[in-house]
Amino acid sequence: MPDRSMKLDDPLEDFTAREITLDGVTKRVHVTGKGPAVIVMTEMPGISPHVARFARWVRDAGFCVYMPSLFGRDGAVPMADEGAEVFQRACVSAEFRAFAGHGSSPVTLWLRALSRLAHSECGGPGVGAIGMCFTGNFALTMMLEPSMLAPVLSQPSLPLDDPAGLESPPDEIEAVRQRLEKDDLTVLAYRFEGDQFCMAQRFAAYEKGLGDRFRQRVLPDSAANADLTPFAQRYVKTPHSVVTTHLIDEAGQPTINARDEILAFFKQRLSG
Repeated sequence: MPDRSMKLDDPLEDFTAREITLDGVTKRVHVTGKGPAVIVMTEMPGISPHVARFARWVRDAGFCVYMPSLFGRDGAVPMADEGAEVFQRACVSAEFRAFAGHGSSPVTLWLRALSRLAHSECGGPGVGAIGMCFTGNFALTMMLEPSMLAPVLSQPSLPLDDPAGLESPPDEIEAVRQRLEKDDLTVLAYRFEGDQFCMAQRFAAYEKGLGDRFRQRVLPDSAANADLTPFAQRYVKTPHSVVTTHLIDEAGQPTINARDEILAFFKQRLSG
């Protein structure tokens, strides 16, 4: 994959932008690659060059990537003021449930339908997915769709107002746990030790709900990249984005090891 500056907007020219309508709702989805499908869900405030870089890594590992546009400007470097506006709109959007007590975000129904579509288009045993930050829990909720076989939660940050809370209600967590046990599947989850948006209490709650099917990885804060986007500089005061903004793209780095583990997880589950 050619080197690209993370400080310049990404034209996403090697993706095909498709307008996909599911359950009466149309969203733009950027698609690239061949092989089993993996759905890459962006972190806040949108599909940044860092998110697109991760999607390309997934593609180059042998997968067809579906990267839905859920908020923000696709390909844009996250700027501070614009990113704050995107975040505020998402918090009050009917598609998302940013705060405790409101259950799973309604957009996950559309994402489950996208999983079915991607599986039908790409074949293979099933589909993988990764959610990040605001979308971090979505891959878990998508386990209610039988085609989803490889869920990854990267710094799941909802609900924003309860560090020990889970976006998924108890009945959903129980249904996912039963699915994991019945099909002998696992969930991978990542966070930085000092992350202020995804704290240890949240991973403890996931572990309580999912048992040993929840495989957590906690990276030291010292492993985080310090060369940040304007949005992260102003609003993200602790290490947070494991495979995007805070990833150090050097061999042997803990964040690169996390990326490689995720790619290996997708290969293991989706190779057939």
